[in-house]
Amino acid sequence: MTIRVTHTHGEAVAVTAANGTEILRYVYRPDPDPFEARKPYAHPLRTLSGRTVTGYRPHDHRWHKGLQMTASHLSGQNFWGGNSYVHGEGYLRLPERVGSMRHDGFPEFTAEEDRLALTENLTWIEYGGEEWAREVRGLTVHSVDEEAGAWALDWSIRLTNTRSAPLVFGSPTTAGREMAGYTGLQWRGPRDFTGGTVFAPDTDAGADKLMGSQGPWLAFTTEHDDVDGHSTLVFAHAPENLDGAFAIHDSHWFVRAEPFPTVAFSWAFFEEFALPPGESFAYRYRLVIADGAWDRDRVGTHLDDLPW
Repeated sequence: MTIRVTHTHGEAVAVTAANGTEILRYVYRPDPDPFEARKPYAHPLRTLSGRTVTGYRPHDHRWHKGLQMTASHLSGQNFWGGNSYVHGEGYLRLPERVGSMRHDGFPEFTAEEDRLALTENLTWIEYGGEEWAREVRGLTVHSVDEEAGAWALDWSIRLTNTRSAPLVFGSPTTAGREMAGYTGLQWRGPRDFTGGTVFAPDTDAGADKLMGSQGPWLAFTTEHDDVDGHSTLVFAHAPENLDGAFAIHDSHWFVRAEPFPTVAFSWAFFEEFALPPGESFAYRYRLVIADGAWDRDRVGTHLDDLPW
C-alpha cells in the first residue's frame, strides 16, 4: 500500500495510508509544560482501519504521550516527566529534576511511495540547561500491508554521553520500588486497551507474570469501545538488542494491562548501568500495528516475514 508523507516544518511529520487513514503523527515541537519533560512523541498511531492505539496526556499521568523515548532515572534527573520516585518518600513533585530533549534537525529524510525513513538529531538537557547527551534517532514506517491489515514502525536510538562524568541510568526499581522498572522507549495505550490481553512467545503468562521478563517480542491486543473490532500491537527487539552486539545493558519488559495499559522496552529494570563520558549505546525496536485480534502464531509468522 502506498503512503503520503506530510511535513509541517517545525511541528510534526504525518504519514497517511492510501485509504486516507493517518497512521502516524510524529510531533517534534514539544508540548509547553516543562514538568511533562518536553520532548518529541508519536501520537496518534492508528491501525489501517483507523483505530487509535495510543493515548495522550491521560488524567492519571499527563506526561504519558503516545510512543516516546524516556529515561526515568538518569544521574538524578527525570527525562520521563512528571513526579520523581524517591525511596522512602514515594513519588514527589520535583520540577528541578525534570529534563528535556531538544530537536536539532533531520539530517536524513527520505519519503518514498511505500516507506518513510528519517534520522533525527536530539540533545538531552538537564533541568538547569546543561547538555548531557547527544542522540541520533531513527524512525522508519514500512511494510504497510492492506491484506494483512498491518504496518510497521522501526525506532532506533544511539545515545552518546557528552558530559565529563558518567551518565547513570536507572528506574524506580533500581531506586527501591519493586517491579516498577520503567524507562526507555514507552508506549501508553488509550483507555480501551485497559484489561487487554498480553502475550509473548513460548509462554502462557499474562501481563502480571511478563512484568520484568525478557524475550524477543511482546504483543498486546484489545477489543475497542465505540466500534466493533480489535487491534493488536507487537513490540519487538532487533536481534542485536538481545545478543549484546551494540546494547550496553540487558533489556526487560515493563508491561501493565491494569490499571492502565503501557509497555516499555526497559534498559535498566533491575540494575543501574553507567555510560562513560564520550561513550555511546544503541538499540533498535519494531512495532507492528495491526487490525484484528492476532494470536501467537500469527504474530510469530508476521515477524518472520519482516527481516531486519
